[in-house]
Amino acid sequence: MGLAQSLGDDVPFTYIAGSEIFSLEMSKTEALTQALRKSIGIRIKEETEILEGEVVEIQIDRPASGSGMKIGKLTMKTTDMEALYELGQKMMDALIKDKIQSGDVISIDKATGKITHLGRSISRMHDFEVMPPNIQFVNCPEGEILKRKDVVHTVNLHEIDVINSRAQGFLALFTGDIGEIKPEVRDQINIKVSEWKEEGKAEIIPGVLFIDEVHMLDIECFSFLNRALEHDLAPIVIMASNRGISTIRGTNYQSPHGLPIDLLDRILIVSTDPYNEEEVKSILKTRCDEEDVEIEDDALDRLTMIGIETSLRYAIHLITAASLGASKRKSKKVQVQDISRVYNLFIDVKRSVQYLKDYQNDYMFNELNEEDAMDVS
Repeated sequence: MGLAQSLGDDVPFTYIAGSEIFSLEMSKTEALTQALRKSIGIRIKEETEILEGEVVEIQIDRPASGSGMKIGKLTMKTTDMEALYELGQKMMDALIKDKIQSGDVISIDKATGKITHLGRSISRMHDFEVMPPNIQFVNCPEGEILKRKDVVHTVNLHEIDVINSRAQGFLALFTGDIGEIKPEVRDQINIKVSEWKEEGKAEIIPGVLFIDEVHMLDIECFSFLNRALEHDLAPIVIMASNRGISTIRGTNYQSPHGLPIDLLDRILIVSTDPYNEEEVKSILKTRCDEEDVEIEDDALDRLTMIGIETSLRYAIHLITAASLGASKRKSKKVQVQDISRVYNLFIDVKRSVQYLKDYQNDYMFNELNEEDAMDVS
């Protein structure tokens, strides 16, 4: 989550778990290809003409019969010029629907006819009229009314693939029935994107693909990733695993983190160290603030020691339970006795394992003899 937020809204970030590759109704390589192409953004630039200015007057010419097409005239101005435009029924209906009136600053896209209300002219601030709530006052635009403006659209390669491979086009993104996409379609899109890049119409934004539980992928997926990472249109791939020396899925060989050696040789490995006492205390304090839990200093110190002896996750889980215990005592702050009480009520992994070792003979379906029990310990 921190990675995705630090990259910004414009940079694509895709998160997948290694196990979900096998649950999708498509081949493993297709699922990985779609994930990779979701992580490549394309910033498409296009030039459009817009009319931008302050509305001076709107004249609506209604037919004498009271029914039929409505046409009218729109007078707009900037600080430098004023112009009169004749509008048809659709544009007049749009102006009426958006409640555009004299003194509003608007922009009209000539290609689509879309009307954008920018605000109220600052010259009308002292008019004695009823103002809608949260009205925004803006200056009257300068220069010419007709302007050319660059519009930027950001999409990812996978969205372009879906639009060009389905009969319903853009609506295919909402149906959910994506399925597999032919490689020929992707090749044509890659060629077109390269042409746009050379012409300056598009900019490629390499994103990030985060693969959690990467040890759950099998040897076929790893072989595909080896080739895919060498492609020109490849995102930054971050793999996360909590395995040590484990078996590579699909083979009988063991390797660090369950990844083949040739793939390990191509990546940068970021080591993670355990938190020290100050860091654990800071994290627990931040967590208490986020959960609106008031905790005394000695109780926080006790919780920090529990986090160091057991695990940080276990200590975080105790915060809510200790807060409920304090509220039951009619106390606004969590004290040491609340931490000790929930510590005795909810055991951690180490105490749970020790409990099972001590009382394993009292459980059903226990088939371990004493020698096996010694091996487990």
